[in-house]
Amino acid sequence: MIERYTRAAMGRIWTEENKYRCWLQVESAASTVLAQDGVIPKAAAEAIATKISVSARRVAEIEAEVKHDVIAFTTAVAESLKNQGLDAESRWLHYGLTSNDVVDTAQALQVKEASALIRAGIGALLAVLKRRALEFKHTPTIGRTHGIHAEPTTFGLKLLNWYAEMKRNAARFEAAAEDMRVGKLSGAVGAFGHLKPEHEERICAALGLKPAPVATQVIQRDRHAAYIATLAIIGSTLDKIAVEVRHLQRTEVREAQEYFSEKQKGSSAMPHKKNPITSEQISGLARVLRGNAQAALENIALWHERDISHSSVERIIFPDSTTLVDYLLAKTADLIDRLLVYPERMKKNLESTGGLIFSGQLLLDLAEAGMLREDAYRLVQSHAMRAWKEDLNFHEEVSHDPAITALLSEEKLARTFDYTRQLGNVDAIFKRVLGE
Repeated sequence: MIERYTRAAMGRIWTEENKYRCWLQVESAASTVLAQDGVIPKAAAEAIATKISVSARRVAEIEAEVKHDVIAFTTAVAESLKNQGLDAESRWLHYGLTSNDVVDTAQALQVKEASALIRAGIGALLAVLKRRALEFKHTPTIGRTHGIHAEPTTFGLKLLNWYAEMKRNAARFEAAAEDMRVGKLSGAVGAFGHLKPEHEERICAALGLKPAPVATQVIQRDRHAAYIATLAIIGSTLDKIAVEVRHLQRTEVREAQEYFSEKQKGSSAMPHKKNPITSEQISGLARVLRGNAQAALENIALWHERDISHSSVERIIFPDSTTLVDYLLAKTADLIDRLLVYPERMKKNLESTGGLIFSGQLLLDLAEAGMLREDAYRLVQSHAMRAWKEDLNFHEEVSHDPAITALLSEEKLARTFDYTRQLGNVDAIFKRVLGE
């Protein structure tokens, strides 16, 4: 991922240096376990654990010749041992292992590191969403369906809905991250031709991983697809939040907007502009995550016990997807934390149609008072369409209709048009979500 969208901690996880550090962890853990069982000399395991150093530059130089990254790595590591006079010990490096025993198991370590950062990012966003949801718990605003004014809601409920969705995302992510916390050291076709299953179990335990119950030369890619797809779902939730902010910031709506600093500029040509650039960036980068999910799904089907068609794809989609989610979670948390909210404008928009948004409540009140529902619908709709077409005040129009006033007193009609009546269950919804 380009530096523009990379936060430092996540960026370090996907460096070549850290990748080789993880490869060394696997090699060291494997050597230690094999030495404990007398498969290789203890001196060799100690040397591999404590004497090895590896340069990403040197691995790249060797790979340019041999065209195989793991062979380049093991050659560079063996060189570092030989340079210390440990030629005999170097013979036991990578003993009984195949390339993907190291690569897949080490990748699980990198994903585990990345997942810790993403987990923290999800937690930070949840905290912000919860705080601001409570802040605007009873702030009335118009709810929109199909982009059209529908009935009253509160801005807090919008935020609460996003909070609940992110809680589901957190649960999905935990399951996907746990599913990725597996290693495999079962050999070229997964049949343990050289090591034993108990070796794999102890090596994985030393690395904080679980062994894949069954594998080919690779860990099966359904796990990886589920992980990347989960990141795409998280990104889509962030996109959903961003799209709503973009709508609310439109000039005609102006109910909320992104924070705009004193020195910030919105347009090279129009000095008045304040554009929702953060929200638009979130929406744009979420598309990349969804594209990566498709690539991850394509990686599931490999030839026989292994091919490497997935490998080149994962060199891109794992660093890019984890880096983007880490970045977007932080961006969205900041967006919501500093979001400028305009309750007065919300109220003005809510009241802008002269009570049209209470047509449903009027329908119910007339039916409750004795009018047939079909007749009530026809009557209310005729007033609503006329008020809309002629820009009339719907509340005033219906209050002069004798067919309505015969059933609803002035007091009852006022209650029909009281939005607090429709918002009477907001506390109950919050209690269901937050348990408070």
